[in-house]
Amino acid sequence: QVQLVESGGGLVQPGGSLRLSCTASASSFRFSFAAMGWYRQAPGKQRELVASITPGNNINYADSVKGRFIISRDNAKTTVYLRMNSLKPEDTAVYYCNRDDLSWPWGQGTQVTVSS
Repeated sequence: QVQLVESGGGLVQPGGSLRLSCTASASSFRFSFAAMGWYRQAPGKQRELVASITPGNNINYADSVKGRFIISRDNAKTTVYLRMNSLKPEDTAVYYCNRDDLSWPWGQGTQVTVSS
């Protein structure tokens, strides 16, 4: 059973930056074939996909984060990253990663709070 561990969240002021990491307990071989995504869930809202990256590094972003967030991956470290710049209060949420088909168990997520 693959485990996902997210980290890097915290409290940041509007306009600030954070880099989130998500490490999977899968082999690098298996991870390299997984299309991965970062998701977030704000209080009272449904979980939404904010960024995705395929094994071939094709990338997509939600309109709300386009131009501000950057997703990347390191297959050797079985880790996917989310660099978040120009953060806004509406980016406040718990952030999770998972495969694009959501077939791995959810991790605990990492809380991002954007507030002055």
